[in-house]
This record gives sequence, structure tokens and C-alpha cells, in this order.
Amino acid sequence: MDIQERLGAMGDEFVYDIKKVSYAYLDAFPALCGVDIRISKGEKIALLGANGSGKSTLLLVLAGLLFPGAGSADFFGRALTEEGFADPVFREFFRTRVGIVFQNSDIQLFNSNVEDELLFGLAQLGMGKSEMDARLEKYLDLMNIRHLRGRHPQYLSIGEKKRVAIASVLAMEPEIVLLDEPTSGLDPRTTRSLIETITKLGNEGRTIITTTQDIHIVAEIADRIIVMSEGKRIARDGAAEEILKDRSFLEEHNLVHAHVHKHDGTVHTHPHDHPSHDHSH
Repeated sequence: MDIQERLGAMGDEFVYDIKKVSYAYLDAFPALCGVDIRISKGEKIALLGANGSGKSTLLLVLAGLLFPGAGSADFFGRALTEEGFADPVFREFFRTRVGIVFQNSDIQLFNSNVEDELLFGLAQLGMGKSEMDARLEKYLDLMNIRHLRGRHPQYLSIGEKKRVAIASVLAMEPEIVLLDEPTSGLDPRTTRSLIETITKLGNEGRTIITTTQDIHIVAEIADRIIVMSEGKRIARDGAAEEILKDRSFLEEHNLVHAHVHKHDGTVHTHPHDHPSHDHSH
């Protein structure tokens, strides 16, 4: 019996079914407080929220790296728990389908050169050499890092490390891609390339879940937005187009800031969502 048959009873209505999930670091610092989410196949979701709102913690729960302290998190109907991952069949099913790119690339890169970073995950999948080589070349090109293939990751820039980390995950071609602040540290050209890559992956039917504070990329990478509040709960969950139009809501949750300027001697404010731009005048 193959793995799909053995897991046939798991159901596939939702990729993730998160019910009243809470989590606290060291049992003392709440990071999630009663979160409810259902995620279907092929959705492109942006997780938004101010620093400390719990969005990165939620992503780690979806990645099977943290387990709920209360509530339940299911993946295709099977509980994401330490006991669940003790089952080698489920563990293989999950790990071959879910890939995560961490915000801090240093914790993800540990091989002696970039080429080995991309090949490492493929080897863990038991892939044949010809397929490994083909994927290596494909994703070196996709992330524009071919010139880095022999370099040690330790000596790369922050943006270069991020591109290598993304390539190493995409090379495994997971069905569900989790991205934690993927544009952090990237220059505008690489950011544009990454947006196009995320869009392409979504168009291929992959489920893409991205945490970001870079709100001006959201309309391109997501069709659904989940906003986390400072209370570590979901403040809003809905169509990206509708939420992005609600400027007062975005300002209330610290996703845009009020831009102050003077005009004819009078101070005016209005929401502003491009904090990297210089608008001093």
C-alpha cells in the first residue's frame, strides 16, 4: 500500500484546519490566543500584522515546527502534534509537501557552498542524480544565484542569503510554500523577481502563505488577507481587495502609517503605505 492509500482516510477538504489555537513561549509569553483559520488548496494568503502580533508563530505552527498549547491544528484532517509526526508515513507525507523559508536565512543555511544547499534537500527526498542536477540548474537560474554556486553562504550578503534560502526550498517543489517576510533585506530588483516567482507558483496551483509587513506587494501575491491583532488574535480575514481598500482599518492595525505634511501652513495627515520612500518636503 503506498503512502497516498495509507493516508486516504485523512480527507482533503482543507489543507489546514486551525481551531482555537493558542501558543505561549516558555508557557509565559502568549503568542497566539484562540486562532481559527481554514485554508484550502491553491489559496494565496498574506498574513499581516504589526511586530509581535503572532503571524510568524502561526506560520511555524503551519510548518509543523511548533505545536498548539491549546486548540487543534489539522493538516488534511490529521493532527499536527508531536505524536502525529512520530508516524513515519505522516511525517513523510507532510515534509515532502510543505516548505518554509525563514525570515532569518542564517538559521536555514548550513552547507559549505550554495550548490550543496540546493542539493541537500533533494538528496533527503531520495531523488535521482539527473533530476537533482536538473532542479539545481533550474532554481539557480530562477533566483539569479548561478554566480554564487561555489560560494560559502556565510560570506554572502543578507539579500544573497535570502535568495539562496528561497531557492533551496523551491527546488524541492513543495505543494505548500510558507514564506516569512521574504522581501526583508532584498533590493528592489530581487523583490520584483520574487513577486513574479510567488505569482508563478500560485498560478501553478500551489498554496502560498506569506507573512509580510511590506503591504504594497500584497495585492500581487495574495487573494486573501488574514490580519493578526496585537492581541494575538485574528482581527480580520477576507478578500485582499476589500481589506486593502479599508485604509482606516489598516492604519488602526499599524499596517500603514499616517503621513504628516504641511500645505499652506496647515498640517495634514493621510494613511501612507510605502515607508521606505522618502517624502520629506
